This record gives sequence, C-alpha cells and structure tokens, in this order.
Amino acid sequence: MHPKNTPLNLGAIDIGSNAVRLLVAQAIPYKNETVDFTKLSLLRLPLRLGLDVFESGYISQQKVDLLEKSMESFRLIMEIYGVTHFRACATSAMRDARNSQEIVQSILAKTGINIEVISGREEAEIIYETHLRQSGAQHGSTLYIDVGGGSTELTLYSFGEKVLQESFDIGTIRLMSGKVKEEIWDEIKRSVRVAVKDHKPLKVVGSGGNINKLFALSKQKEGQPIGLQQLETFLRDLGSMTMEERMHTYQLRLERAEVIVPALQIYTSILRWAGAREISVPKIGLADGLVRNIYYNRG
Repeated sequence: MHPKNTPLNLGAIDIGSNAVRLLVAQAIPYKNETVDFTKLSLLRLPLRLGLDVFESGYISQQKVDLLEKSMESFRLIMEIYGVTHFRACATSAMRDARNSQEIVQSILAKTGINIEVISGREEAEIIYETHLRQSGAQHGSTLYIDVGGGSTELTLYSFGEKVLQESFDIGTIRLMSGKVKEEIWDEIKRSVRVAVKDHKPLKVVGSGGNINKLFALSKQKEGQPIGLQQLETFLRDLGSMTMEERMHTYQLRLERAEVIVPALQIYTSILRWAGAREISVPKIGLADGLVRNIYYNRG
C-alpha cells in the first residue's frame, strides 16, 4: 500500500490501428485536492495493425510477432520505472480483427499484459471526460473529435450533458486502404448536423497525432485554436504534393506524411458540417485519459 500523498508511477498502453504507445506518468497528489500528472516517458511504435485488418480481416503473424515484442518491451520499461498500476487498451483494428481474442490470450500468456479491446464509446469517454472536468467545458457546448487510424470518435457535451457519442468506421488507415464507403461519410455528416443543430455557439476540440502535428505546423501559440481556413490551406497544399515533397517541406516522417491528408479530409469535413470555424488542440489522447482513469479507479 502507498501512503495517500505518495507519488505513483502509472502506465498506459494504447494499441491503435496506426501505432501502439506506452505512456509512463507520475501522479502527484497535492494537498488532497488536486493531482498533477507528469509525463516520465512516451514511446510510440508505428505497427499499423489496421493495414492488415482492413484488408483481410485478420492481423498477420508478422504483425502479431511485432505486437508481442512491443508489449514485452513495454513491460520491461514499466518495470524499470517502478510502475505500480497499468492498463492496456486496444481500439479499432483489434475490434475488427477476427483473431483479436487469440492475440489477447497469447500476449497475456507471454508477457503478463492483459489487453482490453474497448468499444469506440468507451474510447471516447476515456479520452474526454477528464478534459471536460478540468477545462470548464461543462459551461457550454463542446464537440470532441478524435481521428484515429481505424475510427473517428465524436462526442458532444452541452452544459455537462452528453448529447452525442458515436464511433464511425472512418480513419486515416481505412481511407488510405480505400475501405471507407460513401454511406459512412453520409452517416457521419447526418449525425453531426443533427447533433449540433440546437447547440450553438459550439466549441470544437480535436485529439489525435495528426491534429497535434498540424497544430505544431500552424505555429499557433499554446491554447490558441487553428482556423478551418488554415486547415483547408494545409489540405490543399499537402494534397498537391508528392510524399517526398511533404516529408521535405514540412519535415514529416514517412508514416506521418502518408496519413496527414486523410486526417485533414476528416477534420475539415466535420468542422464544415458542424458550422465551426476553428478547432482547439489541447493535446489529449487515449493514453493521457487512461493514466487518469487508472489513478482514480485503482484498487
């Protein structure tokens, strides 16, 4: 047992369609009133499980081997940091993979890490509920958009009440693979327009690696939103470039250069359908939400 005000080292593993991440953070209680979360380590590995799943319905043995090695590495890193509580959650690719349960059992047996395959709704709740409490967003209407490799989560809160919480099978890897049907675009457009109709003025908050990168490229000051017009300019410019030009002009690694245009297509479309002119980017994600979730729900 740890004394009430002793800092705790926590681990959060996010197994996404594009990348897997380990966040090690220290939770530091302060005067029994607040808890500060300090990032100790963040490791991201671009396994791209979604490329297999959205094409064949299965995660290949090659990717399974890499995932197992990743989990073993994460286990050792958490051991070195003295992590006392951790949680590992998998999202869209593992939800869709027909061999996901077999993979979960194999990894548990080999590494001791129990992977939870969570729903899109639970994913959205983990990402946003802490931010909602801390940001004062309960005093107005806020639409949260999280664009991943395999799915996009939309959550709309109005004065603290949940108005919309949906997960759509549209993400950067799915778009790259040509696996998004026109009906999905129509479905997300309809949901956004109906949901926001009676909730204006509307603030929009974005999360995910691509919107964080776009925020960095925008040169905006911390806390300032990115305008829809600037995102549309990025979409036009990046969309007209070759992969090599994107990497050179914007100093992007290949894996980011490949997915940033599909991400822009999703974000700009949703902002237009919502009638929003800007998006705030507070750098939140599943791993960040998991750390807080672990701390407040630990046994």
